[in-house]
Amino acid sequence: MFLTDWMKNYRSTKYHNKVVKVDDETFSSKKEYRRWIELKILEDAGVIRNLQRQVKYVLIPAQREPETISQRGRKIPGKVIEREVVYISDFTYEQDGEIVVEDIKGYTATNSGAYRIFSIKRKLMLERFGIRIREI
Repeated sequence: MFLTDWMKNYRSTKYHNKVVKVDDETFSSKKEYRRWIELKILEDAGVIRNLQRQVKYVLIPAQREPETISQRGRKIPGKVIEREVVYISDFTYEQDGEIVVEDIKGYTATNSGAYRIFSIKRKLMLERFGIRIREI
């Protein structure tokens, strides 16, 4: 697919980014799609390895009530009190033996609610996994 062909396959969203669909893959923005192309080139050149999209990191596991035992002796997991807190990376890959996590940011107003939530998750990623998220 030529680079100009993907322009026909996008729609606008809340933050006015253009969702791009190419070869059964969906990207949140044109910027994210362009970065994917760059990273694929770097992977093909051997600069990076194990390139992945949308990798899920559990920052805080789900909180449950205590499990119970059924009359037949089976364990029944307790009811979920609080759902897990997760961070889903835009891109994750290995470079020079380290895991690199990238998050594509188009709108980063520090007073926006979405960015405040992201900044907390960014800090938890560093504290829990020792991974600093690269904002692109």
